[in-house]
This record gives sequence, C-alpha cells and structure tokens, in this order.
Amino acid sequence: MLKIKTGFAAFLVFLLTLPVFALKFYPDDPIQKDNDQKPSPEPINRKASYVNDLIKNTRYKDKNPKTAAANINTLGEVPDSSWFINRIGVRDIPRDELLRGPNQVKGPEPGTWTIIQAKSQGISPGFTIQDSKGEVYFLKFDPKDHPQLATSTEVIVSKFFHHFGYNVPENYIALLHTDQLQISPEAIITDENGLHRPMKKSDLRVIFRKVPIMDGAVQVIASRRIPGELIGPFKFKGTRGDDANDIFMHEDRRELRGMRVFCAWLNHEEATAINTLDSYLGDAGSGYVKHFLIDFGSTLGSDSVRPNDLRSGNEYEVEWGPIFKSAFSLGFLDRKWRSIHYPEYPAVGRFESQHFQPETWKPDYPNPAFNRMLPEDAFWATKIVMRFTDEIVASLVKTGQYENPGAEDYVTRTLIERRNKIVNYYLTLLPPLDNFRWNADSLEFKNLGSNIGTVNGYRYQWFRLNNGSEKLEPTGEGATVTNPSIPVTVPDGDYLMARIEPVGASIPGWNKKVDVYLRRNGKMVVGIERQ
Repeated sequence: MLKIKTGFAAFLVFLLTLPVFALKFYPDDPIQKDNDQKPSPEPINRKASYVNDLIKNTRYKDKNPKTAAANINTLGEVPDSSWFINRIGVRDIPRDELLRGPNQVKGPEPGTWTIIQAKSQGISPGFTIQDSKGEVYFLKFDPKDHPQLATSTEVIVSKFFHHFGYNVPENYIALLHTDQLQISPEAIITDENGLHRPMKKSDLRVIFRKVPIMDGAVQVIASRRIPGELIGPFKFKGTRGDDANDIFMHEDRRELRGMRVFCAWLNHEEATAINTLDSYLGDAGSGYVKHFLIDFGSTLGSDSVRPNDLRSGNEYEVEWGPIFKSAFSLGFLDRKWRSIHYPEYPAVGRFESQHFQPETWKPDYPNPAFNRMLPEDAFWATKIVMRFTDEIVASLVKTGQYENPGAEDYVTRTLIERRNKIVNYYLTLLPPLDNFRWNADSLEFKNLGSNIGTVNGYRYQWFRLNNGSEKLEPTGEGATVTNPSIPVTVPDGDYLMARIEPVGASIPGWNKKVDVYLRRNGKMVVGIERQ
C-alpha cells in the first residue's frame, strides 16, 4: 500500500511540473495597470553613497544579453504602477494641470516658519521647516553668484518629469525673508566638523552668507515632504529584496531604460541612486512601496551649487579612454566639449543644443538601466517627448519665474532644439508606425516620422492567429497601400495579425516589419511587435 501511495504522489509531482498551457493573448490584454501595490511588510531603511555607487557602476560589466523590457504590456507600453503613471503620453493635459505639475497646495503658508532640522557643512546649505499650518518642507538655496540657477531649474524639471509619468516631490518657488524664521529648541544641526548640536541664530548667519539675498529676501526651493515612511533610495540594477512587489529587475524596466532619453533632453546628469527615494505608504504590514525621483537641482545648466562642468553630459566622471588620449597627445586630441561656448546667463549656467547629440549623451557615471536601453525603449520615450509642443515647453519654463526674459527665452529655445534632435535621431532606428486602431473595416495608424523621412507606401500581409498554439496562417495575397490605412479583409478568426513594412523608405532603419495583432471581439488592437 505504501508503494502505491508513493507512486501516486510521484505522479502528482510529475503533473505539477508539466508546463502550464499558455495563450499569446489573455482577455485582459493589453494590461493598463500593474497591480504592484499589494500589502507587504515595511522594508528596512537603507542609505546611499554617491562614491560607492560611482565606483560600483563604473566597474560593473553587464554580461547578460540585452533583452526586451520585462514590465511592458502587449502593446509595448508601460502599465501604471507604483513606479510610473501614464500622463502626457496618453492624454492631453489641461493648462492648469500642466502648470501645476505634481503640486497639490500653494507652497509654504506665509507667516513664521520654524526650523526643525538643518545643516551648514559644505557649500550646499539647507534646512527643514514647518510652516504656519504645520506642513513640512525642505528648503534649498541658489549659489551666491547665480541667483535662480538651482531653484528655478528644479521647479521646471520636476514638472517635466511629473508629466513624463514619474513620481516626484512637490517643489515650489518661495521667497524667504530672513526675519520670518524661528528655530525650534529640538532643531539639530550638523556643523562643518560633522558634529550634531542644537542650532543657534549664528548658524543662520553662516547659511545666509552663502546665498544670494535681494531686498532682505531669498528665493528658495521649498520641497514638500513626501508622504509615507521614507525608506531610502532604489538602485538602477537588481530588485529590492525586502519589497514583495518589486519583481522586475530595475535595469529591465522600460521606464528606467527609457529615462535615459528624458535625462539627455533635460541634461539630468545626476540620474543616480542618491537622487531616488522609496516611501512606504499605509499601515505597517499592510502598505506598499512607492518609488520617487528627487533632487533636480543638477539639471539643465545647473550643478546645484554652481554652473555645470564643461564635461557635463559629454563624459563620465571617470572615463579613461578620453583622458589617456588627451594626455598622450599632449592635448592635441583634446575633447571638443572643452571649446563649447555658453551664453552669459547666471540663472541658466551651462546648457546648450548645438553640440548636443542624444545618442552620445552621458550621465555622471554609468547607469545599468540606461546601458540596457534598446531602440524599442527609446522609441517609447521619444513618443512621450514628442507630446511636448513648443507651447508646452515654453509654459513649463515660465513656471521657473526667471527675472531675466532673455534667460527664459534661451532655456525654451534650447529645450526645443534638443527635443528636435532626440526625435530626429530615435525615430530613425525603427519604423515609426504607431497609434494603431481598428476603425470600421480598416486598420489605421500614423507615421510619426513623416516630418523626417519619406515612404512610398506600406506593404502588408494578413494572418489568422491561433491564440493557443501561436501559429500564424496567411490569408490572401499581400498588398500595398499609399496611405496609413489597411483594409481588414479577413472574414473570420478570433485573432488576426497584420505584418506591415514601409516601402521605399528614405531612412534605412525603417526597412523593418511591424506586426500588429487584433482581437475581433471588440475590434481592438491587442499587440504590437517591432522587429
């Protein structure tokens, strides 16, 4: 009897190890939301070190082959999640929402602000205040000789990243009058020697000697406290082992790979772990982790405490090849970026579009997710960049409240020129066919690259798809149309596939096929595969 039971148990184990029958498309495809907010224990708080991250990422060699992003739906899009919320990429944003960005209030309330924590060491002072309504904000300043450099930049760029789809803090430009501050008895300061002690009024005088003051007021960036329990940064590689919802390798998340395109556009050179932050929302044991990008003071032409280095966006901090080439040639083969001319706008710093090339742009040091970006990831991000019209760019720059109209105009023009370079480069790597929809008896789409290249038409072939076996059966003969609209001529079949290829394309990268899958029930497009 024991042998029979043992044999039956073995047979059950065998059945459980058989592959599960899979479908190419499920009834809920394409998924619009990633349910990654399931209750989970609170992760431990962890710290980040710029130096350690620089060393590890500079030495890191990715030996894995580049594969498709792991967290995309069947259309190649990124579902909404605790990492990313589709905004401008999927809808037109009303003007008031556009200008507001992530902000939910009007900023710190007027009246007395109470300092509850501060630091004075280094060249980047700042402190945490509680306004007259009890809201908590972290205040940061501009460098003394460059009013508005960091503060205006941070407000502008945080709104861009919010509209891209990322979680960012609420950042406000505010005027701080030196006489509206009081110091809490519990306020502890870390001084220049790294010692912790109660804060004194003399510490405020030290801080204000380092920042620009006009008519007794200082322009500050007031960053509202992120809700939840702050648990430290996330990394651009691996997963957070103590977060049960964090199941996709970060370097294989499309929103982190494609973020390279956004960072190149806005020159976010410090796209590193220290400028990220995870927050645990909800009660202990039943909450979830939300992932934020923070600190945009080192973007555009700002390095937060000074204008950008000439190297910014052109080389990693440690890149031996160019260094040795310049040294051994006695400077004859020096880097071209050393001779770039920048306009004299103290509020802008070093930001330009003439030398900028999106494919060669680099952050401060290697980013594992950026290094795994594929053309499909870049195409996804570029579609979002294209949604920022000249008018939208100008409106967002205006929220930086530049006092010099020339500075505002220069930043706007530079962003538009950099945007155009991004579109003109990344749309040449793949056929830029998108916005597919089944309309009546036709499959309609758009050629997003119609302004940068030409095609003579679109060759197509229809197939029936067996959703269980994934077998494709061709139907009829292939044909060609001159406009982006293909007649749906297959009379039956639950799932169909149209294989489309531009004909006579003026751009070599467009000579590839795009497979578009349709579900007859509901007449909807359910899948896109780009070769």
